[in-house]
Amino acid sequence: MAKRKFDIFSRAWTIIWRALLLLVVVLLLLRFVPPPTTAFMLQSPYPVTQDWISIDKLPSYMPLAVVASEDQRFPNHYGVDFAAISKALSQYDDGDSLRGASTITQQTAKNLFLWSGRSFVRKGLEAGFAVSLETLWGKKRILEVYLNIAEFGQGIYGVEAASQHYFGRSASKLTMNQAARLAIMLPSPRTRSPNDLTFYLRQRVIWVERQMQQLGSDYLTPLLD
Repeated sequence: MAKRKFDIFSRAWTIIWRALLLLVVVLLLLRFVPPPTTAFMLQSPYPVTQDWISIDKLPSYMPLAVVASEDQRFPNHYGVDFAAISKALSQYDDGDSLRGASTITQQTAKNLFLWSGRSFVRKGLEAGFAVSLETLWGKKRILEVYLNIAEFGQGIYGVEAASQHYFGRSASKLTMNQAARLAIMLPSPRTRSPNDLTFYLRQRVIWVERQMQQLGSDYLTPLLD
């Protein structure tokens, strides 16, 4: 009986470390190669449009707009913002629904490998993947992949496809205002359009532009050089 339990444990451990090794290999590969698809694209009910663009070809205010809107502590955390998570859990204990509190790194991990919806299981996996991305990729690659796989409309993934669809130009030629208009779509991309902004969304664009100015044009320079 003891030998049988040992054999089961040994096989389980072998499966686990081989799976982890495969994951590391995949993540290292994706550090240099554009992901051919993502979990969210595979789950999309709409036809998928995506065009990859190097972050070096984007105007500096495109990544800055996303950071200003989504995760201003992006340069300083290691994939997980524990202060934001603590606040979300406190609100959950007080009776509110479980809020996201996701960093850009977590959102990148979720879009690549996981599923939509909110649960402690998914958040745990998301956090684990996020720390792995920070370790194996670094900030610049995380931003680059996020900007290329985030959904900006019904089946529209990445800033290049979004810029072509909404503005008829490459993302390399976006204006600062257009970058801010794309950034405010990310929380709810299937119900928003940068060309048909409600009063609330126009105010949100103004807020993002103000945040970009306060952060400064060089805010992300140490990460992107």
